[in-house]
Amino acid sequence: MKFLSRLLILMAAMALSACGGAARFGDDNTVNLNGANAGVDDPTSPAYFEQAVGDRVLFEVDQHTLTTQARQVLDGQADWLLRNADYDAVIEGHADEQGTREYNLALGARRANSVLEYLLSRGVPAERLDVVSYGKERPIEICSAESCYAKNRRAVTVITAGVTG
Repeated sequence: MKFLSRLLILMAAMALSACGGAARFGDDNTVNLNGANAGVDDPTSPAYFEQAVGDRVLFEVDQHTLTTQARQVLDGQADWLLRNADYDAVIEGHADEQGTREYNLALGARRANSVLEYLLSRGVPAERLDVVSYGKERPIEICSAESCYAKNRRAVTVITAGVTG
């Protein structure tokens, strides 16, 4: 019985200590990515890249060719990457839930490589870019409707801190 009461007191103390509120993380609401000022208003931040430039392009069903709209987004990505040489990027290829796992991994790879080739053609150095395919394993929308499938057919450019040395 003593053990149970001590355990309950310990759990209550731990629960109360976790209730410090959001202010314990500082007053501003920005997230610090890769040690940079991550404010959306800072044109050198990954948050600016994601929200103002655009971190993703969408594809048609079973396609890996870039649309005109995708090329416009990628032009902005290339310009940002060329201006911010301290950052590298990983291009993630994704597919919708239709089809086999193997097919969608290959399709995701083709989509990521389409983005890679375009960024290379715009002058981004190859050593700053990497690709990965997740196929249908990381959907952002889950439902059996075209509106969900369309959001999952994408390539996402994820900004990472460059390694110097």
